[in-house]
Amino acid sequence: MKSYLLVLLVTAALTLAFTWIVWRVALRHKLYPAIRERDVHTVPTPRLGGIAMFLGVLAAFALSYWLSLELPFFAVLWSDPTQIWAVLGAVLLIVLVGVADDVWDLDWMIKLGAQFLAAGIVVGFGGIQIFALPVGQLVVVSSWQSFALSVLAIVVVMNAINFIDGLDGLVAGVALIANSIFFAYAYMVVRDQGSSSYSNLAAFLAIVLVAVCLGFLPFNWNPARMFMGDAGALMIGLLMATAAVRLTGSLDPRMLGDNDVFGRSQLLGAFLPILLPVVVVLLPLLDFGMAVVRRLARGKSPFSPDREHLHHRMLDMGHTDREAVLVFYAWAAIVGLGVLLMYLGTTRDWAGQYWAGVLYLLVGGIACVIVTVLPTTPGTRRRPAAKNAPTAP
Repeated sequence: MKSYLLVLLVTAALTLAFTWIVWRVALRHKLYPAIRERDVHTVPTPRLGGIAMFLGVLAAFALSYWLSLELPFFAVLWSDPTQIWAVLGAVLLIVLVGVADDVWDLDWMIKLGAQFLAAGIVVGFGGIQIFALPVGQLVVVSSWQSFALSVLAIVVVMNAINFIDGLDGLVAGVALIANSIFFAYAYMVVRDQGSSSYSNLAAFLAIVLVAVCLGFLPFNWNPARMFMGDAGALMIGLLMATAAVRLTGSLDPRMLGDNDVFGRSQLLGAFLPILLPVVVVLLPLLDFGMAVVRRLARGKSPFSPDREHLHHRMLDMGHTDREAVLVFYAWAAIVGLGVLLMYLGTTRDWAGQYWAGVLYLLVGGIACVIVTVLPTTPGTRRRPAAKNAPTAP
């Protein structure tokens, strides 16, 4: 755990420094696009924060490699670097395409093709796949089904995260909360399986995402001085999905039905390993699904932009930008922590935590519904007029 904490602190500090540098360069060279009709912000703002976050990810992997030369904890992670190089190659591709889109606004088909290619690199070259579905009676899928399912899952999560990137601090904060919960979950699952080392790629990716979001958030909090753009949002989605697929795909099928490992409730104990990775991206997936259905029903491309995402609807209800973001944070924390407590409740040593998780979900869910539907200033909000561009420091 101390090794993970070291990576967290160093990566967050470096990401903050990288973000400041990219922000200064972007303002000095006026690297910010014009405000679009669907945008919420009113001041032209650089959208190159994804570059700083990418540099933070590279720094985290470099630090882990350097530590692996001295510490056996990270030596396990680098014992077979094939998966790491595949992940970094996919991240580089998606960041380059994301930056190009942030600057030149690429066609959605190009972006979608790049997403499938990046997911294919992770799955095909890295071998990070879902080989079995831990739901009730174990379902083992064929090789082509495993490849297709894993690629599709990564692409869907990438787009889901990108779709909710519409308010200052929204994606960075939700990803920070979700990956903190997922890190705790991945750490405990590896522990419960009796592994000799708690070092694993899924937990490492989660803690790296927590770090880069923590370092980037000060520049992205309302009023934002820097946006992560498609480069940052797609990278977050790629790494979150990769971590989930890596953890789910690595679970020992024999242990999923073992009540001594995953708890007294065999069905719940087997279902939670695949449920929690989905829960931590539940809001983005919900928004993504609603957007696809809405646009297809109108005869449009599912990737055509509009101003009807969940965060837009909350603004129209009367929530301020910060209120809407904090409500999203609350939903992410309530649902994620509730399911995590339920997972603890299915283990031998934490029996009381199961019902605590259920109660937490019920009470927290009711509270979230109330603050969602009852904004402090009810009514339809109009988009204010655009302001002048910022000046270079």
